Amino acid sequence: MEKIVEQGLLYDFYGELLTKHQQEIYESVVYDNLSLGEIAEAEGVSRQAVHDIVRRCDRTLQGYEEKLGLVARFMSIKDKISQISELSAQYEEGDSKDWSSYGARIRELSEKIMQEL
Repeated sequence: MEKIVEQGLLYDFYGELLTKHQQEIYESVVYDNLSLGEIAEAEGVSRQAVHDIVRRCDRTLQGYEEKLGLVARFMSIKDKISQISELSAQYEEGDSKDWSSYGARIRELSEKIMQEL
């Protein structure tokens, strides 16, 4: 997964657990795409201080993910839903004469999703 996408997902799930100051800095980097120098100037701190905060936030968010696994669970469920959508489209297009296999596969994916919830 691309780093910025991973950072965004981790922040979406666990960002509220950071301090308000950390949230502001991290949002500026991840969502606003500001440079460390721009943030440092706006905050009245050194570029190194901003870099340290961002690295600390990355480690903290990754630590939450290692303990809770919410992003991994979300991505797994999203993948299964995508597979169900593809199977439904194939069914509607009539790509196969074995319609029961579609139902069985959709049921299997649905059960896996329910187990993950």
